[in-house]
Amino acid sequence: MRFVYRSLSLFGAAATAMLIAMQSPVAAQNPEGRSLTLRQALQRAFANNPRLTVADREIGIATGRRIQAGAIPNPELSFELDNAFGTNEYRGTNLAETTLQLSQLFELGGKRAARVAAGEAEVDSAYWQRQAIKLELASETATAFVTILSAQRRIQIYDAAIASLDKLAPLLQRRVDAGASSPAEVARAQVAVDLLKVERERAKTALSIAKRELAVLMGDRAPTFVSAVGHFGSVGYPPPFKSVLAAIDGNPQLMRWTAIRAQREAELLTARLKPVPDLRLAGGWRHYRETGDNAMRLTVSVPLPVWDQNRGDILAAEESLQKVQADRQVNLATLISIAGRSYDAINGAIAELSILRNSVLPNSKKAVDGIEGGYSQGRFSLIEVLDAQSSATQAAIREQEALLSFHIAVTTIEGLVGRPFMLNVTRQR
Repeated sequence: MRFVYRSLSLFGAAATAMLIAMQSPVAAQNPEGRSLTLRQALQRAFANNPRLTVADREIGIATGRRIQAGAIPNPELSFELDNAFGTNEYRGTNLAETTLQLSQLFELGGKRAARVAAGEAEVDSAYWQRQAIKLELASETATAFVTILSAQRRIQIYDAAIASLDKLAPLLQRRVDAGASSPAEVARAQVAVDLLKVERERAKTALSIAKRELAVLMGDRAPTFVSAVGHFGSVGYPPPFKSVLAAIDGNPQLMRWTAIRAQREAELLTARLKPVPDLRLAGGWRHYRETGDNAMRLTVSVPLPVWDQNRGDILAAEESLQKVQADRQVNLATLISIAGRSYDAINGAIAELSILRNSVLPNSKKAVDGIEGGYSQGRFSLIEVLDAQSSATQAAIREQEALLSFHIAVTTIEGLVGRPFMLNVTRQR
């Protein structure tokens, strides 16, 4: 049977319906909100988690900087009053010269274009950062959801074990009354039941913690749901690891480095262009009050880049550009390491589940059924019954732990590749 883990990919509207193998085939929403599916959890996380709001604001900030980078310098209007308010004949304004001037700076060498390119690259970087955050949020939400399913399953295991031992209580009491068993065995059986109840309470605490963590991811202060619903028992075989590695290149974290490199290149160009002199043109009108004459005034000014060649900023920009590739390699190595650990965890969990489901679980069930039946006939002792029950419970717990490891590893890889993880899936009997 072929089963597709619906994508953690964030490209397209369908991605918000990311469903891993635990997802119920019919995800009917409880009108009272008592149960929660993974689809609903993801939709709420994408709509309410403040990390995405922060990422959106970062895009807005970068967009504002890009717009400002393309702004043309404002012209300057100046007024000058010469030969006034002095002594003797220059007292007052009888001999004053007044000048009204308008000047404009003209940037040369493509400085504004370089700034705009850097701004556009910053917007692209912020966009990919948001995509990476959304992918991480999807993976974290799916992991929290799986953890809830796992905790619910663990509680069910302990409930079943407690119920099984409780069924033996009347039989045990009859054996004690008949003198076939010691009264101490009643206390021993009660200890076994109480220990299971202790483990169940611990599992309930873990469930409460997991539900609260998922609620926070969905933007809630406290859980507003009672339980999570899905097929926790589904597992499958992953594709070759090389296909996972190939898909990692599309991770938004790595795509972001392309935008960062473009930004650094534009910043380097900006640093190199800074010493290029800009031209300032000014034109004005001058009035000579003494004679009543008027005249035009024209000014052209160009700074001389004699002392400051901006060498320090150029060197820093060059180093920043070279650092981008190294940073990307570090990022890629980290992602590959995470993917490798998760891939090995998948295969390890599959191997564990194969042994547990093909041998340990069925044999432990046979042992429990046989020993409990023999106990009623006096052929087995209480210790043997408790030992068989304990082995069966531990086997079920090991299966639950292996399933949790499997599903968390799958959600982790999907969070890295950013699209559905194709699995040949087998379902729990």
